[in-house]
Amino acid sequence: MALRGKGMLIVLNEVKRRDAHDFNEWYNREHIDERVNLPGFRRARRYVAADAATDPRYLATYECDTVGDLATSRYLKLLANQTPWSQRNMARFTRFRRLTLRIRVDLAHGVGGAVTCVRFVPDPARAARLAAWLKSEALPAAIRRPDVVGAFAGVNDLEVANAPGKAKGDTYPLSDVVEWAVVLEGADARATSAAARAILTRRALAPFGVTSAPAIGSYTFLFGNER
Repeated sequence: MALRGKGMLIVLNEVKRRDAHDFNEWYNREHIDERVNLPGFRRARRYVAADAATDPRYLATYECDTVGDLATSRYLKLLANQTPWSQRNMARFTRFRRLTLRIRVDLAHGVGGAVTCVRFVPDPARAARLAAWLKSEALPAAIRRPDVVGAFAGVNDLEVANAPGKAKGDTYPLSDVVEWAVVLEGADARATSAAARAILTRRALAPFGVTSAPAIGSYTFLFGNER
């Protein structure tokens, strides 16, 4: 089964160990359900790092009908008026990265117990070639490996990514990095990690203008909900 839409929010974050219990309770009992019930949102899942080397420690995905669902007036109003529990936990973030993805390749299949997220910045002028390579070569090769069951890729939509800051009138610099994210999903984090590190290498991505080593993190499933 494919993803539940053509848009996705990916959030990578971390809190101090002493705050982890309340953070996880908040995510599982309020935050995921609150987001899934917004118009356009279909499914949300969250994960924890599979090993101590993965940073940040937590990853969450939110599947939407379109990336534009992450910039509607209702969604932006919710961001500007968080619950007290949300405010308390968001203030505790020690690491935070937010990507509003326009899905370019969807080879997802069901729900696996682990994911590996690969992030990199290609040349925007080579985006079509990159998407074609991921769809026809790289991701099918990853999925053929044992215990890897699906994969998808998306590009950060800067207009949507910057919508919350613009709505608040923030004066700090807006995001201008067109980052991509590829997610491999499988039954085991070691399998998805091995596939990512074998196939989505800096050398393999270089023809698409990637000049730095991709950021790779592997995670195991914690909780999800859908409607």
